[in-house]
Amino acid sequence: MSKAVRFDHYGNVDVLKVVEVEKPSPSPGRILVRVITAGINPGEIAIREGQLDKQFPATFPSGEGTDFAGIVAELGDGVTSPGVGTAVIGWSNERSAQSEFVAVPADQLVVKPESLDWDVAGALYVIASTATAAVAAVAPQRRETVLVSGAAGGVGSLVTQLVLRTGASVVGIAGSSHHDWLRSLGAHPINYENDLQQSLGRVAPGGFDAVIDTVGHGYVDLAIKLGVEPKRINTIIDFEAAARHKVHTDGSSAGESGTVLAEIARLVADGELQVPVAAVYDLKDVRQAYTQLASGHTGGKIVLRVAAP
Repeated sequence: MSKAVRFDHYGNVDVLKVVEVEKPSPSPGRILVRVITAGINPGEIAIREGQLDKQFPATFPSGEGTDFAGIVAELGDGVTSPGVGTAVIGWSNERSAQSEFVAVPADQLVVKPESLDWDVAGALYVIASTATAAVAAVAPQRRETVLVSGAAGGVGSLVTQLVLRTGASVVGIAGSSHHDWLRSLGAHPINYENDLQQSLGRVAPGGFDAVIDTVGHGYVDLAIKLGVEPKRINTIIDFEAAARHKVHTDGSSAGESGTVLAEIARLVADGELQVPVAAVYDLKDVRQAYTQLASGHTGGKIVLRVAAP
């Protein structure tokens, strides 16, 4: 037996519970991983509350979680690597990462760089794939100016850094408590309060070449008002506005790749990218973790610590 997060019906954080389940076994082509850390993401809140029932319906009882890092415990038939005992980073497409053990296809795992912190590793996949796809969708060029909403959040902070690596400038919308950190990266932070459109006009009088929206709440509409071409706008969350304006919606599914995960993990391990960790909770405190995430304005990732390495 092993412990895992489950919920039996849609609802708020109170529906979440940590229960004893059968320890999974790796079927052919799969690998069983003992989970050390697991990430949590805003999309999981929407799924658990039933907001995405038409697109991503849950089958009850449902597990939770995509991101994880851990140690290979057992290999299924036909799999030879990574070997038992190897530290790995991976993802689950079956809402099963927030558990003591998870079995996934072998190609959904990459070897964890030794110097990469476990908390960061466990929360890396979704932001790595999402940020990579979002940046690629708008293709920033050297000397362009890109507007990023939620620039200090889990996805937004990585988007900001990836855009800066292209040689483009970033104006990052974020709460004032995150401005110093964004400046340290080389971005120009701006508060989302007051008359944002007017403030943006002062900061970037020449306008914006591209916009990446990570939070919704009207930023796609704002991008159109700012005169940005729809083909240079990407939102990972505001699908209604995206349909109206015909802008990109590239996110984690578009960026799903072991190659992408391995490269981002290497860059973080080498200190070329930063992934801030806002808070770490024990698995049993999963409700508190999601409560903090739902409060918004969290700088960086929130992580569940499942076991000691």
